[in-house]
Amino acid sequence: MDKEILLNKILENLEEGVHVVDKKGNTIVYNNAMAELEELSKADVMNKNLMEVMPSLKNESTHLRVLLENKPILNKFQSYFNENGKKISTINSTLPIIIDNKIEGTIEIAKNITKIRELRDKIFDLQGELNEKKKNNRKMCSFRDIIGQSPKINSAKDIAKMASKTSSNVLIIGESGTGKELFAQSIHQHSSRKNKPYIIENCAAIPENLLEGLLFGTKKGSFTGAVDREGLFKQADKGTLVLDEISSMPMNLQTKLLRVLQNGSFRSLGGQREIEVDVRIIAITNKDPLRLIKEEKMREDLFYRLSVINLFVPPLRERKEDIGILTEYFTSQIEQKMLKKIGGISDEVRRFFYSYDWPGNVRELQHLLEGCANIVGEGKQIKMMNLPYYIRGNTDEKEHSELDFIDRRLISKMYNEKVNLAQYLRQIEDEIIKEALEITKGNITKAANILGITRQGLQYKIKK
Repeated sequence: MDKEILLNKILENLEEGVHVVDKKGNTIVYNNAMAELEELSKADVMNKNLMEVMPSLKNESTHLRVLLENKPILNKFQSYFNENGKKISTINSTLPIIIDNKIEGTIEIAKNITKIRELRDKIFDLQGELNEKKKNNRKMCSFRDIIGQSPKINSAKDIAKMASKTSSNVLIIGESGTGKELFAQSIHQHSSRKNKPYIIENCAAIPENLLEGLLFGTKKGSFTGAVDREGLFKQADKGTLVLDEISSMPMNLQTKLLRVLQNGSFRSLGGQREIEVDVRIIAITNKDPLRLIKEEKMREDLFYRLSVINLFVPPLRERKEDIGILTEYFTSQIEQKMLKKIGGISDEVRRFFYSYDWPGNVRELQHLLEGCANIVGEGKQIKMMNLPYYIRGNTDEKEHSELDFIDRRLISKMYNEKVNLAQYLRQIEDEIIKEALEITKGNITKAANILGITRQGLQYKIKK
C-alpha cells in the first residue's frame, strides 16, 4: 500500500483536527476534523496563508509563534473567530517540523472544546445569578435551629460556638443528613463576618474542567474571546466560602486551594496578577478524611490546613435521646406547612424510632414524618402501618428473629437463676428504667419519652 495514501486515510479518520503549514504560513495539510471544527471547507484553506483565512488570530497564532521561536507550544487554550464570524475554542499542541536542522513548517493538533466552553460560561452565569438570589432570599440558620440536647450534639454546638468567635478554617465531618450545613451557617451567622457574603459550593456538582474557573474566575485578555468573571473566592471576599464535598475536588485544584489558604491570594484562570482576598473557608465532608488521605483523594497538607478547627456532627443513632424532641419539632413544622393537625405518633412507632438505626440520619426522620403526615387523616396518629414500605417490609421479620433470641436467652437465665417470669420481667424493667434515667441524667420527662410511657407512669414505676 502507498504510504502517502495510508497517511491520508489516517489523517481523515482522526477525531482531532490536524493543520500543517509550511515555513511561510501556507496550509499544506488540513484534515476533515479540523475543517469541521472551524466550519470551513478544505478548498478555502488549502494552499492559503493563515492570516488570509484567519485574520482574527493576528499575533496569537500558535503556528506563527512556533515558526518564529522554534519551540513547541503544548496544550494551549485558544479562542478565535473563523472568517464567517463563528467563535471557536480549542486546546492546541503545535510542534515545529525540523528537516536538516531547519524549521520547514509546523503541525498543530487541536481538540474542539467550543461546546464545553459554552457550557462553562452558562454555568458561571447561572451560578452568579443563583448566588445573588440566595444572598437576597436566604434565611440563615443559627444555633437555636440545631435541635437536640444530647451530650454529643451539645458538644458539637459548643465547639461550633467557639469556632464562630474566630476566623480560622473549619472542617466539618459527618454522615449525610446529620445537618452539617446548619453548623456552617450558624458559625457564619454568629461570627464577625455575619454581614458579609456567605457562599456555598458543592464541589461534586460541577464538572472538573469547570470548577477551577468557577472558584477563581477568568481574566479578559488572557486569550481571544475571554471575559472578566469573578470567581467564588473573590465574591466571598471578607465573608465565608463553604466547600461542600471537598473530597470531590481534583488533586491539582487542591494544590491551588492550599496556596490560597497559605498566601491569601490567587491568580484567576489565565490571569497574571495576584488577587488578594480575605475569605474564611468552611470545608464539609461526609467521609473519613484520614481514609481519604490514605486513598490519595485528599492532600494531607490541605487536611491539616483546613482542619484548624475540627467539628464532628454525630449521626442520629449516636444521639437517640434527641429523637423525641426532633419528632415534636418536625411535626410542628409539618403542621404549619400543611395547615393540618397531626395527632403525634403511636407508642409502637415511638418505640420503633428508638430501636431503628436511621441510616439517613435527621434528614431521614424529617422526610419520614412528612411522608406519613401526607397519608394520615386530620388529627390522626401516625402508626406503624403508615411508615414507608422499606421500613415496614423488614419490621415483622426482624421482630420475630429478635423475639426468638430473647425467648431463648430469658428461659436459660430464668432456669439458671431459679426465678419465675414475673420476677425476671420486673428485674428487666428496673434495669431499663435505670438506664433511661442514666442517659437523660435523671430527667424524668426525657426518660419517659425514650420509654414510650407517660411522665406520671414512669414516676409510679420509680416509686414502686
